[in-house]
Amino acid sequence: MSACVPTRATDPNRTERTHPPHSPPPPGPRRFRIAGADVSASIAVFLIALPLSLGIALATGAPLQAGLVAAAVGGLVAGRLGGSPLQVSGPAAGLTVVTADLIQRYGWRTTCAITVLAGLAQLGLGCLRVARGALAVSPAIVHGMLAGIGVTIAVAQLHIVLGGTPQSSVPDNLRALPAQLAGMRPASVSVSVLTLALLLLWPRLPGRAGQLLRKVPAALVAVAGATAAAALAGLRLPKVDLPSWSNHALAGLPEGPVLGLVAAVLTTTLVCSVQSLLGAVAVDKLVAARPGNLSARVGRSRLDRELLGQGAANIVSGSLGGLPIAGVAVRSSANVHAGAVSRNSTMLHGVLVVIAALLMVPILEFIPLASLAALVMAVGIQMVSLNHIRTVTRHREVWVYAVTTLGVVSLGVLEGVALGIAMAVGVALHRLTRTRITHEEKEGVHHVHVRGQLTFLAVPRLSRTLHLVPHGADTIVELDGSFMDHAAYETLQDWQKTHTAQGGSVEITGRHPGTRISEPQSGSDCRCRPWTPWRNHQCDGPQSTPPAEKNPDGSDRSEPDPTGTGGASGHELARGISAFQRNTAPLVRSELARLAREGQRPSQLFLTCADSRLVTSMITSSGPGDLFVVRNVGNLVPRPGEESGDDSVAAAIEYAVDVLRVRSITVCGHSGCGAMQALLDSEPGGAQTPLKRWLRHGLPSLERMADASLPWGRLAGRSPEDAVEQLCLTNVVQQLEHLRAHDSVARALDKGALELHGMYFHVGEAEAYLLTETEAGGVFDRVRESDLTA
Repeated sequence: MSACVPTRATDPNRTERTHPPHSPPPPGPRRFRIAGADVSASIAVFLIALPLSLGIALATGAPLQAGLVAAAVGGLVAGRLGGSPLQVSGPAAGLTVVTADLIQRYGWRTTCAITVLAGLAQLGLGCLRVARGALAVSPAIVHGMLAGIGVTIAVAQLHIVLGGTPQSSVPDNLRALPAQLAGMRPASVSVSVLTLALLLLWPRLPGRAGQLLRKVPAALVAVAGATAAAALAGLRLPKVDLPSWSNHALAGLPEGPVLGLVAAVLTTTLVCSVQSLLGAVAVDKLVAARPGNLSARVGRSRLDRELLGQGAANIVSGSLGGLPIAGVAVRSSANVHAGAVSRNSTMLHGVLVVIAALLMVPILEFIPLASLAALVMAVGIQMVSLNHIRTVTRHREVWVYAVTTLGVVSLGVLEGVALGIAMAVGVALHRLTRTRITHEEKEGVHHVHVRGQLTFLAVPRLSRTLHLVPHGADTIVELDGSFMDHAAYETLQDWQKTHTAQGGSVEITGRHPGTRISEPQSGSDCRCRPWTPWRNHQCDGPQSTPPAEKNPDGSDRSEPDPTGTGGASGHELARGISAFQRNTAPLVRSELARLAREGQRPSQLFLTCADSRLVTSMITSSGPGDLFVVRNVGNLVPRPGEESGDDSVAAAIEYAVDVLRVRSITVCGHSGCGAMQALLDSEPGGAQTPLKRWLRHGLPSLERMADASLPWGRLAGRSPEDAVEQLCLTNVVQQLEHLRAHDSVARALDKGALELHGMYFHVGEAEAYLLTETEAGGVFDRVRESDLTA
């Protein structure tokens, strides 16, 4: 993101707290404080991390202490140096398969050396500032990789759950499963079943007592409960064996074929980096959804710095004999939901892991390995997300997901990801080259329908189809695609000219804006394109208006308007409707019919100004049914409970959140807002017109600008143009606070089912800015394509 520049406008009536010029401000007393929310969050994360770290170490075949080392280093090093303050790093389930394969091939000491080299590679990538480029990997590949790793983990841990030993690969584990089932150990199975039952039932405890008990992590309860049950029943089971720290194996010089070691380092770097960067983006979304001022106290993740922090952590972890480290979704989400406000929670959880590793060894050695295996198996099953499958299916990338998953399961992580990338490229090429061109005749009019991208590869088929149209026939060419290259354009234009010269007519419609070939042909002097009415386009052709006839008394004789449209403005309205019926309705009719059957299901509530220059569907690239739009003068959200409040906005908010179940609400301000200018120009007293009564809901924004203790809205990269723009920005920040005070919004935010966004649109520059919550107030950043890849 671009640097944030202070943008407060100069106010001569406002006293600023300054220090002498050309001298630094006096240093204040430096005190190290840890917020109470960070302490409680660190304890919650520690209770989850402890059993999971041991379980992941068990699943990889590494020394169990390696999991504790990685958890401690992830909390202390990655937590201190990383760019995502609330992301918790440590041994991750997504690295289990990679690490297990490395240990089997090269041994533990060489695996530690590979971890160190992967950390160095991450440092190099962080210095090159390519973090956002790593996020360009298709989500279908990432989800497929995680699903394949989850299947591999679950199948391997199933053998330990049954009392046996896992094999080296999924096919081997599946072949050995019948014999394992025949020889399963009842004691191991009973402990594992109890662990899984507690994991499943603990988050679903009903009532007020259940609400209090659910604050204890289910993973800790499951392992502790199974351990206690096994001890009380006197079951003889393999248990955690933590050798003395004096015998702990550290990293050694890498041994093995050079190409194999290079591939291992690249694989570890890829998996660690992608998982950590995606986790950082997910944490930002969780933080933004938190209610109140919690989200304002945490800055957005700096992805390049996060990559540097992860690299440093892997160097330290590998050197100390720990597992590879990455950002972990389960612990990070627990940290956010527990109310953490700074990186102190992550670091303190690392300190607690160190204390446990040094002082709790006798207690940890009571834990049965079957209980840890059941815990990790549950984590592996959860990595196969049905929500991810539905998402990739909706975006027609299920083949990429499936190939990646099967490749990881059957061949390995690096091979599976490579297959997924190849499949993604193949799908993209297939979509680019797949163009359906059909021809049919309806009531004497020939229709040529082109579905898909119209490139030079489709020119031969397009030419053959166009030559099926008889000379002199009326023809409609429908382009249903988003791209047309120059070869296809020339082919279509040449045929159009030839066909028109032979006495035929051609009307070209569709979704290919910006070229003259798609303009509707009209015999009138005005040739307004169907996509430009929002531009306030004025026809330059001559307007032949007959003079009005006079009555005998000299007054105008008004003829009744046969169309009932009200004269010139009505004629313009009718012309616009006619253009819609002719050009747009055929394209959207099927979609609107579906929406009519299914009802509206918008994904977001968009609350913006009534200014005619703000076209919500244009600036958000949305279509019918996507936005539930509420417009009023000044994009104001009246605070609930105010005397003479406005129920229409509150009713729209309640309907959108409670009935339509929107997932986000956006408050959008804009440049040159007349309502904000009226607020600045308003004087107390005078007649209370309807406009003045309405604008009183914007007075808190004006007060926010006048109060030195409250943060303003600011632009990143430049200063506001004037006081009106400053008030427009501050008003968005203030209206979001009003929005959080509504009961329906507060309930949805508490459940994590709703996100709030602030937006500013500069009309003259056609530039959109999104609000970033920081400790210094609301900073509006430009929306760039690189942000969207993140």
